[in-house]
Amino acid sequence: MSQLTTVDATFLHAETDTTHAHIAGLGLVDAGKCPGGRLTVPLVAELVRERAHLAARPLRQRLVQVPFGLDNPYWEDDPDFEPERHISEIGLPAPGTARQLADIVGMLHEQPLDLARPLWELVLIQGLQGGLTAVYVKVHHAAVDGVMAAETLAALLDLSPEPREVPADESAPAVAPSMIDMVGTGLLRAALHPVRSAVSLVRTAPYLDEIPGLGAVPGVSLVASALQGALRRPGSPKPPRTSAPPTPFNLPIGRRRSVAFGELPLAQIKEVRRALGGSVNDVVMAVCATALRQWLDKRGDLPDRPLVAAVPVSLRRGAAVAEPGNQLSLMTAPLATHIPDPADRYAAVRHDMDVAKRRFTRSSGAWVRDMSGVLPAPLTAAVTKLALQAAPALSLRPVNLMISNVPGPQFPLYLRGAKVLGYYPISVVTDVSGGLNITVFSYDGKVNIGIVACRDLVPDPSEIVDHLVDALDELKALSRE
Repeated sequence: MSQLTTVDATFLHAETDTTHAHIAGLGLVDAGKCPGGRLTVPLVAELVRERAHLAARPLRQRLVQVPFGLDNPYWEDDPDFEPERHISEIGLPAPGTARQLADIVGMLHEQPLDLARPLWELVLIQGLQGGLTAVYVKVHHAAVDGVMAAETLAALLDLSPEPREVPADESAPAVAPSMIDMVGTGLLRAALHPVRSAVSLVRTAPYLDEIPGLGAVPGVSLVASALQGALRRPGSPKPPRTSAPPTPFNLPIGRRRSVAFGELPLAQIKEVRRALGGSVNDVVMAVCATALRQWLDKRGDLPDRPLVAAVPVSLRRGAAVAEPGNQLSLMTAPLATHIPDPADRYAAVRHDMDVAKRRFTRSSGAWVRDMSGVLPAPLTAAVTKLALQAAPALSLRPVNLMISNVPGPQFPLYLRGAKVLGYYPISVVTDVSGGLNITVFSYDGKVNIGIVACRDLVPDPSEIVDHLVDALDELKALSRE
């Protein structure tokens, strides 16, 4: 038996008419090696039935709500679980181009998950050029974070075309507490909540300037520094005081989504890192800065100050690797889109990321967990939805966009004998985080790029993918000078 954490519940409460808090991925597989030469719903359903218990969040579990919303929901095994109810198949019309695939994935990503069932679905997309099959997998962010999503995917995949032997699940079905027990626990936690909330606020106060949007408020940085001194904590590097400028993708988002996919050679990114210094993530951020600069400049919308990027960071270290629930935080950093010279732009990105990482190390990124638990459970859902709805009306822009870098295996994986040729992540856009999200996933020597955007604001994000390719070429040329 397990329960949603306050961070998990925040993703659940973030669901609105225009925001769906699920994350997804698109795998391209060579299905000719599958039994019968084709990847089918029965074949995948059999795989899920055999391995559901191996997933980081067991795929058969559903949510059970606590009466009156007194507490966060619990997980339990769905007694009616049938993998076939979560798996479907569609076909692309000829010629089955990448653009057609992106359009259909955008439509799939617009659809919310049924919160009364286990929070995932899988769609087989047939008819792609080259005889490939695409596998679109969607999971609610309340169930998994990026690392858990990768682990869940790994549970269904193999290291060779020959499927491995999986031991049968002999554990007893997980059952949620009785309604009386849930109400009793909820009332007890509500009574103790003021104390827990006060402790969370005290822990967070010295790092207020790390919370997106607050760092740009006059006086907040001084207050945070003073509190660090009063608590005798070593001072963190002072962040540059910057606010997110207006851009075309920082307007109110709609219901429709556009997506695009691409890839960059990991070896070339490492070549740039060795020549120019920094980390692989610094190179990824610099490539994104250049691509966004080109995209904005082409439209006459390039701000004269840096964009502000939110960068998700996994907190899974040591024992936390196996812990359930979302173990993540955010750090924010300027993105030097305003600097015209490529060398100066790379140096600025590297410096800003270094400052952001050193500050994050000081606070351990705990503000996300602490702030998500400040309000009692019965109020959290209403306040979260109100904040998301109020953000566009009040022109609140804590950040311009999210950029996420998820490390993956550097060897090929197989799905029922079919080689996975690429895996492209698709994340979340909101009015608070911006109508554009760039997520990259390294796999088998490539950095796979997944971009999702509000279709009303960014109708064709494939243009940004093209700019990312050009941006890496620019850095490669710079590194060879």
